[in-house]
Amino acid sequence: MRRFDGKTALITGGSSGIGLATASRIVSEGGQVIITGTRKPHLDEARKFLGGDGLVLMNDAEAPQAADELAEILRAEHIKLDGLFLNAGFGGGTPIETTTAEMFDRMNNINVRGPVLQMKALLPLINPAASILLTASIAAHSAHAMGGVYAATKASVTSLARCWAAELAPKNIRVNSIAPGPISTNFFAATGASSVAQKATIERLSQTAALKRLGTAEEVAAVACFLLSDEASFVTGSQYAVDGGITFR
Repeated sequence: MRRFDGKTALITGGSSGIGLATASRIVSEGGQVIITGTRKPHLDEARKFLGGDGLVLMNDAEAPQAADELAEILRAEHIKLDGLFLNAGFGGGTPIETTTAEMFDRMNNINVRGPVLQMKALLPLINPAASILLTASIAAHSAHAMGGVYAATKASVTSLARCWAAELAPKNIRVNSIAPGPISTNFFAATGASSVAQKATIERLSQTAALKRLGTAEEVAAVACFLLSDEASFVTGSQYAVDGGITFR
């Protein structure tokens, strides 16, 4: 089944992990993708991986002007979007005593302000009956020591998706979010934690999940592609947990 024939989707943070897995699946089902990222080695690898089926762009969600710059590139290429996956973000944790304004601002700038400005800039380029998807996290629904700031940003993403679903429903544009649990990507390394701390976190989360393992980027991509496709034409304002059964326990 080729659910994305004739469709174009933009994926922020699409040069690795969940974003790249989703891009790959969309391409395999007939779609065109635009992906953004900030790390040149990852972008170069993604460009090779996608071949001629993807447009790969350096674009940093943390920069306030980046969303308008991205929109201008799409306008210049006469690109309109049938799908928008606002996936760029990063995680990490710190004790209350060592939380800094810089750390707080950076996480909120990327995880919350980034999607807000991207939505504002890209909305005129989104086709009627399109689908928009945001990456939240099960962290917004659970309590983890030292994870307060990250969890708060993902709670904000959850609320943004629901409010945008209400606002864009008259245009027949659907908005949903996914809440990944522990997924085997570079997420844990990107937090800056030591390898010992990363291993301990992964083992703990694996045992917390009902399925007793980490998920894969491809498993999240399967759900993301469902929500981005017309198969989910009556789904909006929803959040799908892809967490191996952590949140229901």
